[in-house]
Amino acid sequence: MPPPLTAVAEAHRRFGAALAGLTDAAVHGPSLLPGWTRGHVLAHLADAARARTRVVEHALRGEAVAMWAPGERDAIIDATAGRTADEHRAAVATQAEALERVWSRVEDCPAFAPAVYTRWREVWIHLVDTDVGIGPADWPEDFAAHAVGFMRERIPPGTSLKATDVPRRWGPPTGDTGVAGPIRDLAAWLTGRGNGASLTAPLPPLGPWPRY
Repeated sequence: MPPPLTAVAEAHRRFGAALAGLTDAAVHGPSLLPGWTRGHVLAHLADAARARTRVVEHALRGEAVAMWAPGERDAIIDATAGRTADEHRAAVATQAEALERVWSRVEDCPAFAPAVYTRWREVWIHLVDTDVGIGPADWPEDFAAHAVGFMRERIPPGTSLKATDVPRRWGPPTGDTGVAGPIRDLAAWLTGRGNGASLTAPLPPLGPWPRY
């Protein structure tokens, strides 16, 4: 499956639209991530795009660089979280557009595919975290399916996952051990953005997130 560049661009568009009515007071209010305001989430999304753009630009010159120096990621988030709503909107849009442009130059290079998928996940998941009226129920089906497939490493080996609203299944084709439910609810549970109340019980414990 090719990197979902078009899907990432659509996720960026949805994120921008969701921020349209955000006020300064709302930006400085709490997000759904403990200890982070909405401004922290927006600062992270904007700077992650900037850092990914920088990596590709250097790669096109034959240079390998890390996304951030040690401690730089958190320092930038803390320094820019207090921006105004307009400043956050501009930063998120500008950095997303720059990332889309540079990725369009390397879309046929498989080395960049993991970063594209990571960006797809972080935009949709953090859109929920921003708490601006978008929840896992609003995730596109193809994204929810990708999230389930990627996050299934968090469940015990041999456990199957079955979507009850679309014809999708992950893991062993037979057996009694499994979790079933609507595909977006499966994705929400596996990503820590839902409690799994609509899923078949008992739910197994979740392990750490897979390495991006």
